[in-house]
Amino acid sequence: MEHETYFLRTAAAFVRGRCVQGESIELTDVQRELSLDELADDQLVEIFRAGINAGLKLHKFKRTMGLARVRRVFGVLHSLSPDDLLDVGSGRGVLLWPLLNEFPSLPVTTVDQNKRHADDLEAVRLGGIDRLTAFHMDVTELTFDDNQFDVATMLEVMEHIPAAAKAVAQAVRVARRFVVVSVPSKADDNPEHIHLFDEPQIRKLFFEAGVQRLTFDYVLNHLIVVANVSPSN
Repeated sequence: MEHETYFLRTAAAFVRGRCVQGESIELTDVQRELSLDELADDQLVEIFRAGINAGLKLHKFKRTMGLARVRRVFGVLHSLSPDDLLDVGSGRGVLLWPLLNEFPSLPVTTVDQNKRHADDLEAVRLGGIDRLTAFHMDVTELTFDDNQFDVATMLEVMEHIPAAAKAVAQAVRVARRFVVVSVPSKADDNPEHIHLFDEPQIRKLFFEAGVQRLTFDYVLNHLIVVANVSPSN
């Protein structure tokens, strides 16, 4: 069935969260009030269908073929075993939803400077995934404390940001141990990609942010960077 190709639990949370945010969606009291863990799969499907019937765009929760670069990033994160994670520039959640699915107990904070995206991310939290926290925030001016998060990720983000150096500096500032980055390594036809980074450019950005310990890996036209930002590691 169609719902089987989606991150069903996350999509159901989004639908419920949209109710909290004022959308008119026909859900029963049980569907609204029980925790996601208390809802059976068929109840999650009913919530999903109610969202579709209400005109919500749920395609953002569709599962895709496991991309090699995503698998590599998840492998890195498994090796780092973060206590918590900041995802910078989560956007529509294309990489966030599989991350939440892969790490079912990891507290994740997300930031995005697009308010609609931030509201959508917040809806997922309001709908029952309370280990997710979302903020509408300029990724070049994060308001978090220094070293607030164990690990920070910037996945398919830097190529979109005009002031990429500021974004890197902010991620380094708020991370205690590591910053994990993925960027395209070859030019493509995406008009929203305003930078194309190579290793020397990445090294320069992190060096200017006070970080010299970097590892690089290439995966199908993408560059994966792990920056060790902790002075003790």
